[in-house]
Amino acid sequence: MTIVAAADGSALGNPGPAGWAWYVDDGCWASGGWPHGTNNQGELMAVIDLLEQTAAAGLADEPLKVLCDSQYVINTITKWMPGWKRKGWRKADGSPVMNLELVQRLDRLVAGRDVAFEWVKGHAGHSLNEAADLRARAVATAYQRGAEIPTGPGWTKGVTDASGEASPAPVTLPASRDEFGDALPPALFDHLGEEAAESDEDAVVRLERALLRTQVRADPSRVAELLHPEFEEIGSSGRHWDRETTLQTLAEAPESEAELTAVLGVSRVADGALLLLYEATDARGASRRSSLWVQTATGWRLRFHQGTPLADG
Repeated sequence: MTIVAAADGSALGNPGPAGWAWYVDDGCWASGGWPHGTNNQGELMAVIDLLEQTAAAGLADEPLKVLCDSQYVINTITKWMPGWKRKGWRKADGSPVMNLELVQRLDRLVAGRDVAFEWVKGHAGHSLNEAADLRARAVATAYQRGAEIPTGPGWTKGVTDASGEASPAPVTLPASRDEFGDALPPALFDHLGEEAAESDEDAVVRLERALLRTQVRADPSRVAELLHPEFEEIGSSGRHWDRETTLQTLAEAPESEAELTAVLGVSRVADGALLLLYEATDARGASRRSSLWVQTATGWRLRFHQGTPLADG
């Protein structure tokens, strides 16, 4: 029988107080973290601990399906890791792989195991993903506040104590985000379920601003939510990136935050397609940018982006 679990990570400030968690049900989950870490480190550690605990329970031969909202974790295991290993754990540009200790640990754990990964949209009401997210954020918040760290019961399926009794009662957390009060900050952005009063034009400006923030750009799963499957970008240097290259690059080294300083116009170029023209500033200076947003069944997605530096003065 296939084991199904969700894994997630959280870092307040990214980097900052960090947590990770995997979740099967209220009686079988675990979480942990560090006083200082990144979201990507939490995402990796959640999967690592899940693999370690299921192996320790004698389930290494059982198929395992891991639900992740992190494209970084999934791509690390299914796409990038073979190439990194061939290059001596270095990326295509020769620089060392980030989070190398965790990546190598994960590589050893998946070897010989039947593990499948499925991407799920974060912050979209998926019950297992939401449960893992709540627990990961609770750990990060506990480190931030100096409070006791919730760790969960760990793997309990089929586990009995020395007397042959069933697993101990589960350690539970509140069932909903609201029950944490201000312990869990709201999502950096959530383009679903917005107030009906918001126009399409306002929506794409809001989403563009979100994509310029460092906290968002450092989380590939959140960037992936807004990039169209056929996304392309022509950067200010003339480079051409597709969606996969963009996600990988941002996961490994998020670009500096930019500020949208002036909206020059939002034009409807076709049904379900808006062209946003604006000016922005970042550490490299000012630039004029254009973004083509298209409406899909799950919301607005960025289809094309281009930037041109503005001359000084």
